[in-house]
Amino acid sequence: MQAFVEQCLRSVARASEGLDVDVWVVDNASTDDTVERIKANFPDVHVIANTENVGFSRANNMAIRQSSGRYVLLLNPDTVIGEDVLRTCIGFLDTHPKAGALGVAMHDRDGGFARESRRGLPTPSTAFYKMSGLCAAFPTSPRFGRYYMGHLDPAQPNQIEVISGAFLMARREALEQVGLMDEDYFMYGEDIDLSYCLMQAGWENWYLPCRILHYKGESTQKSSYRYVQRFYAAMLIFFNKHFANKYRLTTLLVRLAVGGRAAIGFMWKAITRLWRRLNGLSHGHFINYSYVPANLRITFFGSDEGWEALQACSHDSWKLSRSDNPFEQTDSSTEPDCVVFDTDSYSVRNILEIMASRHDQGHTAIIGLIYPSIKELVLP
Repeated sequence: MQAFVEQCLRSVARASEGLDVDVWVVDNASTDDTVERIKANFPDVHVIANTENVGFSRANNMAIRQSSGRYVLLLNPDTVIGEDVLRTCIGFLDTHPKAGALGVAMHDRDGGFARESRRGLPTPSTAFYKMSGLCAAFPTSPRFGRYYMGHLDPAQPNQIEVISGAFLMARREALEQVGLMDEDYFMYGEDIDLSYCLMQAGWENWYLPCRILHYKGESTQKSSYRYVQRFYAAMLIFFNKHFANKYRLTTLLVRLAVGGRAAIGFMWKAITRLWRRLNGLSHGHFINYSYVPANLRITFFGSDEGWEALQACSHDSWKLSRSDNPFEQTDSSTEPDCVVFDTDSYSVRNILEIMASRHDQGHTAIIGLIYPSIKELVLP
């Protein structure tokens, strides 16, 4: 996780150039040397080092209370933001006084657009359409597909209902009015709750089409049973808090549905874990990222310095190749597993535009980033 945090901070530093920005990192009792490395490599970053994991909501509230900016950005450590993102978001909030908070276009590790960039409130009907499969069957329907608001054009700004906590920029005035994040949520659901509270207080929630990379899951153990337990427990907290009295006749059905989905989730995690064990998939060789599979096919784009840095970081079994055209089409036999970009040659904005285009054409190679000056490669 350490490499992702530092990568995130580097992207924030680039996007903050010329802006008056205070950066806070709340460490929830990590067991490696993340805190020490942040203090050494990012001396201007404020660090709150907790001695226990106090959860997502409480940790964010700790930083919000100690910060002083008129806008507050909640940002996951497994994100990389484009160079223009902060200016675009601040400019929007400056010119839209009714906007309480906003989110952006998040892209997955292969460049695909993340549906959770825009979501609808999980009312009983919306939750039913999601859990019954109607949302997946009719993703662009304003009614059945409302959970991911698939009827909206992702290339246009739109007013939405739920903003993802992975990137949530809010007006401090609005946050203080609703009482910050509800600390009853340990992890998951707090962004839904905050979005709903902002709307209830008369503020607007918005989506902007500026891009960030969200590795989606590097900051949490989504393969664990604890993830399933906490996720569905959060859904029940939200429903009981906001809808239990209004929808008394459906309360039991919703609770049964959530419990059923949690049971299915536990079973799926057990099957997946058994499958990985039978196929010998476990933690591999560590450099500064998570899994390092053998015979990984990597295509590189960038400078000579970036190419030398990639070779220095590479695993012995990797198959490295270099190309000058990131839009060049490849057939299935030569399709790389990973596309590595030199961050000195390509901006995050360019990288995401390129990989989004490749993804739309059916290419699903994972995005890797190389930092030539420090000879560091970060792969999900």
